[in-house]
Amino acid sequence: MLISDLKHGPSETVVAELRDYPEWHRYRQRYGVWIIPVNDSVLLEYIETARRRLADLLHPSQQRQPHLTLFVCGFEQQLRVAHDDFSPTQLHDQIESLQGLRSAACSLPLGAPDSFASAVFIPVMDPSGQLTRWRCALEVAAKEVRQATYAPHVTLGLYKRKATAEEVRQRLCEIDAPSTSLRINQLEYATYDARLHFGPLETRHVVRLESA
Repeated sequence: MLISDLKHGPSETVVAELRDYPEWHRYRQRYGVWIIPVNDSVLLEYIETARRRLADLLHPSQQRQPHLTLFVCGFEQQLRVAHDDFSPTQLHDQIESLQGLRSAACSLPLGAPDSFASAVFIPVMDPSGQLTRWRCALEVAAKEVRQATYAPHVTLGLYKRKATAEEVRQRLCEIDAPSTSLRINQLEYATYDARLHFGPLETRHVVRLESA
């Protein structure tokens, strides 16, 4: 639910507890996701400016490259045992599925900053259904690890203190929407250390999109 939703949205923020979560990772090390990286200098500058303006609310997260999460794969394991394990065979099949689409580079429009109870983000619109097509191709080979409905976005940060929804709405109203779109010329499979909240993403495979 969104804080911008006056009727159904949360009444306050949820603070992220920065600790190791062994009950989640169960000592599995690398967690895999398909992402769309943010590489445009104008958008990166916008993200940094927005983070600075909200610095009293958000945990710093400079180590992790800004990105849109396209598909959550799970913990890298040679063989799947748990429901959230992700095998090399599944990754191979996902890569082939994406390459078979022969997708062209594109741009997606961005909205003004909004917030979940746990995080501030930039909404990403998908008017032509391109994200949906990529996600369907990935889902052919692996069931996504997801607890909530997919809502495409670029995260600005997780909350480090409680704030009322009214305060957050007021703060976000003071930040204009990005003046640029999200330019997409490649999809990346990346992993991160599951013990670290904001550890860097390590790109393992790139699917380059055809020139538009």
